[in-house]
Amino acid sequence: MIKENLNLDKVIDLKKWVKLQDSLSLVTKAAIIIVDYKGNPVTKHSGCNRFCSAVRSNPHLVKYCQKCDSRGGLEAVRLNKPYIYLCHYNIVDIAIPIIVDGKYIGAIMAGQIKLSDYNASDFLEQMVITPKNSIARHALEEFKEYYDEIPILSLKEVKEIANMLFSLCNYLVEEALNKNLISEIYQKTVTSESKIDSNTLTGYTMRNIEHAKKEISNALLNSYVKENLSSDNLDISVSNTLKPAIEYIYNHKSENITAKKMAEVCHVSPSYFSRLFAKETGKSFSSFVSNLKIDWAKNLLEETDMHVNEISDELGFNETGYFIKIFKKYEGVTPFVYRKYCKKN
Repeated sequence: MIKENLNLDKVIDLKKWVKLQDSLSLVTKAAIIIVDYKGNPVTKHSGCNRFCSAVRSNPHLVKYCQKCDSRGGLEAVRLNKPYIYLCHYNIVDIAIPIIVDGKYIGAIMAGQIKLSDYNASDFLEQMVITPKNSIARHALEEFKEYYDEIPILSLKEVKEIANMLFSLCNYLVEEALNKNLISEIYQKTVTSESKIDSNTLTGYTMRNIEHAKKEISNALLNSYVKENLSSDNLDISVSNTLKPAIEYIYNHKSENITAKKMAEVCHVSPSYFSRLFAKETGKSFSSFVSNLKIDWAKNLLEETDMHVNEISDELGFNETGYFIKIFKKYEGVTPFVYRKYCKKN
């Protein structure tokens, strides 16, 4: 079950986020801030322009801003996507909801932008309309110089900023859920709870669960397999081009790794990768990986009581039958016979 204390500061490392927020604001020209579910700021305001700073520092004017922020945030939550709207000064703002397991825990607020095409504002909702002779209207005249400094973007550019921030937000939530699930399963494991009940997995997606399974499998394999995970200490010598692939193989023992994937990791074409790999290691990629996995399998057969089909799954083989076939090809006996022989000796 997703922990109730998975708050905003658990989803986003706010200290690291502030640096990213400053950079995003600089590149997009949009002011950015994160607020909690109550609308309270939890970060500083990056890129806040002089007009909005002056208005928000006035106790009589800031209430209009807060009302706009509140309504914009609620619309974003209702729609479960970025909501682009106009404040009472016809300035464009964006609310990006941060939602975990259906619960609204905060929002990324961005904007303080004017549209290059004035007619485009007809497609956006104005959150608050102020009376003609209100103090808010007088402030517009008083701070006209600041108002003219507000960045101008097209509606298309504003939408692209909104989508980018929404994708970033979803990524951060996904990563937080992955880490939280791994932590929960690990805690149950170390406290000798043999079963992971359905409540533990409630609220998580299959993607979260698959990610957690891979991470835990790798951790367990690394604890049993007697190999250094760094390619620096391998018996083979490879160029810097291939080094990322070797390290990836050793750090992802439970994956069914392909040459195409490793070519991407090394930033070269698949054909060039295969030629270079064979030249530097003296083996084809598939033979090299199979040989390693059989060595790891031998370790698991010697050191653990895992069933053969479990070892096959943990080492990324698609079928147990294929694993047994490859094992016998390299060792001359089946995994079962190999284990039996090891126990006798």
